[in-house]
Amino acid sequence: MRAFMVRLPSGGRYWTVLDEELQVVGVADAFLRHQRFGRDGAESTTKAYAHAIALFLRWCARTGRGWQAGVERFGLFMTWLAHAGPEASSADAAGNRAGSVVLAGPGAAPARSASRINGVLTAVRGMVVHAVAEGQAPAGLVSVLYEVADDRDLPEPARAGEGGSMAWRMRVRHRLREPETMVDRASDEEIVALLRACCSARDRLVVLLLARAGLRRGELCGLRRSDVHLLVDSRMLGCEAARAHLHVVRRDNPNGAWAKSRRQRVVPLDFLVVQAFDTYELERMRVREAANSDFVLVNLFRGRIGAPMRPDGVGAMLATASRRAGLDTPVRPHQLRHAFGSSLADAGTGIDVVAELLGHAAVSSSAVYVHPDSARLRAAVDAVPVPRAHAAVSR
Repeated sequence: MRAFMVRLPSGGRYWTVLDEELQVVGVADAFLRHQRFGRDGAESTTKAYAHAIALFLRWCARTGRGWQAGVERFGLFMTWLAHAGPEASSADAAGNRAGSVVLAGPGAAPARSASRINGVLTAVRGMVVHAVAEGQAPAGLVSVLYEVADDRDLPEPARAGEGGSMAWRMRVRHRLREPETMVDRASDEEIVALLRACCSARDRLVVLLLARAGLRRGELCGLRRSDVHLLVDSRMLGCEAARAHLHVVRRDNPNGAWAKSRRQRVVPLDFLVVQAFDTYELERMRVREAANSDFVLVNLFRGRIGAPMRPDGVGAMLATASRRAGLDTPVRPHQLRHAFGSSLADAGTGIDVVAELLGHAAVSSSAVYVHPDSARLRAAVDAVPVPRAHAAVSR
């Protein structure tokens, strides 16, 4: 079982799962096509889901189970995920050889983190629920994966209420506790070192758009020149947003760039980013092949000159700049986005504003940035006034 990318005649792309005979696995393909086109999901989402489902189907095949029987033994699958490394779980591991591998049990370093295992389980649950909804699997599989209950045990304010009708709720049965970790952000020193190590105005603009506008790399590479408004007043362009800003818009792009959020958003730009745009425009004007491209970021030095920059090219550029800057570990695009979110929270920005600027569909996704550090906790306690009566008692 392996994940495989499909390109349709229309140009649309999604990922599916092939079996050992290189035939499409129907139940997985139906779910992944629904995710991509029925729910307008990102191609990258179907890629992650396809790899996760392939893992599950590979485990089912190598343990002699059909996929429905595998769902009924979901706990065993979780244990296998935790302890089966690439030598036992990869697509290239032959079935008989993979079955002969002795897996280390509890006490050994896990093969996958809790968050990775939970992500795999989420993808498989989605496939199972879709199969049940389509009549391809018995309804009883849902209760194997979820605790299904009504709201009669809830307090009155939490019940459905309208007309006394009963509401149903589901909670997953299989999930690992994920340790709470600090957000992995790039430090200010790393950002400055990257900017100094960049060899072109385009690369400096990339760093600033990630670190001071919080764009995802897919949003960055999907930017069109018409999305960027650097005027003080853009009403003559039909845009009511004030001052310099850019628009993040979801489109199908030939370079594989994809905006995660379905909803458009406006991101204000500060003077550093505006200056970087101006310098980059002068650099770009010297490349004749780039003149006709509507994409903001194009290849100027290597590859097909004038073609839009690909998302994986952003990571490669940052890795090269990190080595040139002498950083111990390469800075990843999302670390720069995390730096933007963390800086917003540190400046006292409300979580609703942070969510809007970062394009989070739920405010809860932005909560990771507002966890206060120990210094802010101490400052909060020290700022609380001490009543005189308490002060007298302490003396």
